[in-house]
Amino acid sequence: MLQWFKRQANASRKAGELYGAVVTAARQPAFYRDMRVPDTPEGRFELVALHLFLALEGRKDLGTEEHELARRTIEAFVADMDDCMREMGVGDLTVPKKVKRAAAAFYERALAYRQGLDGAAPSTALEENLARYISESASGNEGIAAAALAHYVRGVATALKTAPFEVISSDGTLGRILSSSGTNTT
Repeated sequence: MLQWFKRQANASRKAGELYGAVVTAARQPAFYRDMRVPDTPEGRFELVALHLFLALEGRKDLGTEEHELARRTIEAFVADMDDCMREMGVGDLTVPKKVKRAAAAFYERALAYRQGLDGAAPSTALEENLARYISESASGNEGIAAAALAHYVRGVATALKTAPFEVISSDGTLGRILSSSGTNTT
C-alpha cells in the first residue's frame, strides 16, 4: 500500500518537473524579442501550449508510465491555468469555464500542430497554424516571425525523438535550436 502512495507521489513530482520545464522553455526572451510573440497573457499561453504539445508529443509512443506522466502533466497545466486566472482577478464562478476553454484551446492547437508537423501536410501548414494562433493573440502587432518559430518547433520535435523534453530543455538544446533559427538567446 505504501509503495502505491510513493509511486503516485513520484509521478506527481515528475509531472510537476516536466511542466516546469515546459513553462521555462516558453519564457525564453527570444520568443518575445526576436520572434515577435506578444508578451501578453495570451501570447504566453500560446507558448506554454506549444511547448506542452512538444513535450507530450515526444512521449506519445511510449508505455503506460509515460501516458500517466502525460496525464498528470496536463493536470498540472490545468491547475496552473486555474491559478493564473485567479491571480488575474477572474471571478470564482467564471474560472472553471475559462479553464475549460483553455484546455479545449490546448487540444485544438495540439491537433493543428501535429498536422503541421506531419510529413503529408503542406510544407507551410505549421507556419500557418503558428501564425494563426499566436498572431491572433497579438491584437494589432505586425505578426509573429512564423518561419523562425516553425524552424524552432521542427528542431525541438526532431530532438525529442532521441531525448525527453526535460533533458533537452535543461541541457541547452532548446536554446541552441532557438539560436539556430536566426535569433539570439541573450
